[in-house]
Formats: sequence, C-alpha cells, structure tokens
Amino acid sequence: MALITVLYLGYRAGRIFAAGQESRAFSNAHALMDFERGMHLPNEASLNAFLTHSDTLARFANGYYASVHFPFAIATLLWLWVYRAQYYTWVRNIMAALTATAVVIHVLVPLAPPRMLPDLGFVDLATRYGQSVYGPPDTDTLSNQFAAMPSLHIGWALLLSIALFLAIRSRWRWAVLAHPVVTTFVVIATANHYWLDGLVATLIMVIAMAFLTSTFPRRNRADTTGGR
Repeated sequence: MALITVLYLGYRAGRIFAAGQESRAFSNAHALMDFERGMHLPNEASLNAFLTHSDTLARFANGYYASVHFPFAIATLLWLWVYRAQYYTWVRNIMAALTATAVVIHVLVPLAPPRMLPDLGFVDLATRYGQSVYGPPDTDTLSNQFAAMPSLHIGWALLLSIALFLAIRSRWRWAVLAHPVVTTFVVIATANHYWLDGLVATLIMVIAMAFLTSTFPRRNRADTTGGR
C-alpha cells in the first residue's frame, strides 16, 4: 500500500507539472507522428477509422479500455500473492520500476494522445460512444491526459500476462497472452496511444526484468500442482 501511495502521488504530481504544457504536448505529438512515419510504422488513424464503421466494436474497445486495465491488474496481483507468492514479489518489483519510470517520462515528455489530434484524422471514440474515463483536459484534475508516452496499459498487460503464463501450469495459461494483444489493439484503435508508446513501455519492462533477475522465482513442486 505504501508503494502504491508513492506511485499514485507521483502520478498526481505529473498532472500538476503538465499544467501549462499543452502546446509542448501537442508539438511532441506531431513530432512523434513524423518519427513514426519515418520508421514506416502503421498509421494509427487507419485502425481508429476502422472502429468508426462498427458501433459494436467501438463500444467493446471503449469498455475494455475503461474497465479491464485496473481490475485485471488487481486480480492478477491478488492471485499471485495468495497462490504464487514468489512470482508476486518479482512482478511487484518490475511493475513498480515500470510505473515509476513512466511517471518520470510523463513529466519530462508531455505528449498529447492521438484522440486530441482531429487534424490528423483521429476520432475520440470514448467521446462519441460514451464510456470515457477522462473529463475535459482543462478541468480534469484527477488524471494527466498528456501522459501518452509510455503506455502503462500495454506495459502492465504484457508484464502481468507473462507472470500468469509462467505461474499457471495448465494448458489454459496460453489464454492469458490474449490480454496484451487485445489491450494493444484497444489503446491504439481508440486513439489513446501511439505504437511507440507501447514499444517504449515494453522496452522499459525488459530493462527492469534484466536488472531484477536476482528476484526471478525458481520453480518448485508447488508450481506444478495444477492450474490454479
């Protein structure tokens, strides 16, 4: 709880520092889009436009973005804490390192998400179809909406799914790998993140794993006693 409190306060501090940085955040967003085009990455606007042709998919994507991220993280951490304590410690440390690094980047590199760039063809699906988790950027005091880089949605989803895949010993463990795939599709298609947001989050996670190899859990017989 103390760790969560510190990280949350850091995130709130990022919202304070983001005040007055709107023009810089939009400038960074356009620069990032130019960089992605130079790397020949797929255009996020195309995936976003795809959802505008299907109310069902758009509402599913909005719902997944709004309601799965935190519940999945809490449920996974609780399950690991109860049934696979050795994995819980490893995941907690990496998750804290990933989140803390992300908060620092959020402060240093404010970045407007694609949904704020209608001039580039993006549509804010949450505003159009509902289930938005954000208020107007100028009055939203709870979240830093200029913190697109890196994507904690993708970073957490990938980390927690890897942990579950390693901890679960039944064939059903393959199913958990769908979560980061669906999450990546959702955050891009709803115009909440860029491809590079996910790539940077993944890179930070890999680096954290490399530095925390000493805490990686060793398998024991308890890990092979079923698929709980």
